[in-house]
Amino acid sequence: QVQLVESGGGLVQTGGSLRLSCAASGGTFSNNAMGWFRQAPGKEREFVAAITFSGSSTYYADSVKGRFTISRDNAKSTVYLQMNSLKPEDTAVYYCAAEREYYTEAYYLRHSTNYDYWGQGTQVTVSS
Repeated sequence: QVQLVESGGGLVQTGGSLRLSCAASGGTFSNNAMGWFRQAPGKEREFVAAITFSGSSTYYADSVKGRFTISRDNAKSTVYLQMNSLKPEDTAVYYCAAEREYYTEAYYLRHSTNYDYWGQGTQVTVSS
């Protein structure tokens, strides 16, 4: 079973940057598409970004496009989320997720129900 461990969250001021990391173990990392989701208090979990198993395709929610960048380093079994120009509305618990169905299209990867493994979450707080 794939295990995911997230890190990199913290407190940052509006306009600042953070880089989240998600280290995977217990499976064949390069075979999994990976995604980042977030959940703010009182809101449902929402899609942030995804990257296919080969890294050839990336997808972003409209709310973060142009500010966030997802990437992966298969040699290190790690996926990253670089977050720039952070806004207070980005405040949430961020979760890393992995799928095992070899999805490649945004239609599938934007929905949390299509992922099989989840990290514990890391808190990101953006102050105004």
